Amino acid sequence: MIESDDFVKSLEDIGFDFFTGVPDSNLGGIIATLMERRLYTPAVREDEAVAMAAGAYMAGKTPVVLMQNSGLGTCLNTLLSLNLIYQQPCLLIVSWRGFQGKDAPEHLIMGQTMTQLLDAVRIPHRTLSEQTAGDDLKWTAETFMKQRIPLALLLKKGVVRGIQP
Repeated sequence: MIESDDFVKSLEDIGFDFFTGVPDSNLGGIIATLMERRLYTPAVREDEAVAMAAGAYMAGKTPVVLMQNSGLGTCLNTLLSLNLIYQQPCLLIVSWRGFQGKDAPEHLIMGQTMTQLLDAVRIPHRTLSEQTAGDDLKWTAETFMKQRIPLALLLKKGVVRGIQP
């Protein structure tokens, strides 16, 4: 398991300096670390967080948006009509709820279809794992400015330490 502190430091080391999003229990450790470091600006909805990230990018920041995968549905129009069209990149750190059919019923359909949805809207994505974290973060850094569009780093439960032990 990757420690939340180490994960946040790795993101900062590759240049990310604006963090926003909507809380999710799987992202709790990351958000707690960001809050301790006074780096996190909470959002009410995922589409608001994506818009805040676009504004931060225009102000010279390198933004990250944290959300659970159900939030992709909430922010899809913003990602397509703002970020993709106008080349406003942001890193989406997406908690993969409903992975392999294991979660509450409301997460199952998005869990099954998330990667196909990202493919359909042409958002590059990669699934973070402890074994490939170095390569995953290298891919993130290289892809972020090269393509100048949103990209997603998908997090399954238990890859990055949460708040609960």
